[in-house]
Amino acid sequence: MLYDLFYSLKEVFSPFNIFQYITFRAAGAAITALIINFLIGPKIIRTLSFHQIGEMIKDIGPESHQIKKGTPTMGGVIILLSIILPTILWARLDNIYIKIILLSTIWMGIIGFIDDYLKIIKKMPKGLIARYKMAGLFTLSILVCFALPYASSDNITTTSIPFIANGQMDLGWLYYILIIIVISGTSNAVNLTDGLDGLATGLVSISVLVFGAIAYISGRIDFSNYLNIIYIPGVGELFIFCMALVGACIGFLWYNAYPASVFMGDTGSLSLGAALGTLAILLKKEILLIIIGGVFVAETISVMIQVLYFKYTRRKKGQGKKFFKMAPLHHHYELSGWSENVVVVRFWIIGVLLALMSLTTFKIQ
Repeated sequence: MLYDLFYSLKEVFSPFNIFQYITFRAAGAAITALIINFLIGPKIIRTLSFHQIGEMIKDIGPESHQIKKGTPTMGGVIILLSIILPTILWARLDNIYIKIILLSTIWMGIIGFIDDYLKIIKKMPKGLIARYKMAGLFTLSILVCFALPYASSDNITTTSIPFIANGQMDLGWLYYILIIIVISGTSNAVNLTDGLDGLATGLVSISVLVFGAIAYISGRIDFSNYLNIIYIPGVGELFIFCMALVGACIGFLWYNAYPASVFMGDTGSLSLGAALGTLAILLKKEILLIIIGGVFVAETISVMIQVLYFKYTRRKKGQGKKFFKMAPLHHHYELSGWSENVVVVRFWIIGVLLALMSLTTFKIQ
């Protein structure tokens, strides 16, 4: 919006020429996201508290979590507004990549909001039935599949292979199945990880910061050629979205860090996960997402192992046993004696290490 408004006037007022630079607009988006957080955050939290829209804590799990009962949830609304408004203000709205990423974020934000509404307001413990959530994720994946040809006529079904110079693989029709797996898997993975104060928020910030750097590099032919990665014209605009998202998450941490005064709920976790997965698809870094989002992957695998091991031991021995003390993985470490803050900070550190590791793959290429 601001680009269309001011850049066209550069002949009249030359300083407006600065709006052509993605880095300037990305910085503006990040700052705007922070400001929106600080302006609307307290008001939304007070509104949630007034209407008693609070988190329901299960009896199983660490006892320390019982004090969180009643903490305002659905704070993902703060994150969504802090992402969407700065992106609309600072990004080029005629860019197809911006349209796709906004669609993914808003779509799953609505699905998450409905889930939170049913759980918290309507007092339905399971919220939105799992098959309806999956239907929403599947529909979003199909929409992304249909939108991709409008984004680029080249490399539509191609994915990047890390650690290999110019490493690419054309998956053909299998690529569309990969899209469904990536978007659905990432959205659910972030949702599973959102179990401790600030954990998912911080990890998403780290992952999206990496994808922001990749978006900027992939959108410049000089940088992409130097690093032997796929050049994707126009994808640099995603850097603006990424910085808005990072700013939104950092701003939300002001309220979500331990002890949290608000939780993001499924409104935030599902939308952030969908955004992360969609970024990986648009940037052709679906495989690299496994490294960048390694903590999310570990959290998801821990749940799968727990379920499968319980079913296996119940079938073999007549009584199901747990592989972990509790899943997802962060609860296992809590029950092993780690404090909540220690778990969160150590998982953040692992997230930073994985982010740095993912960036080194470009130099190896």
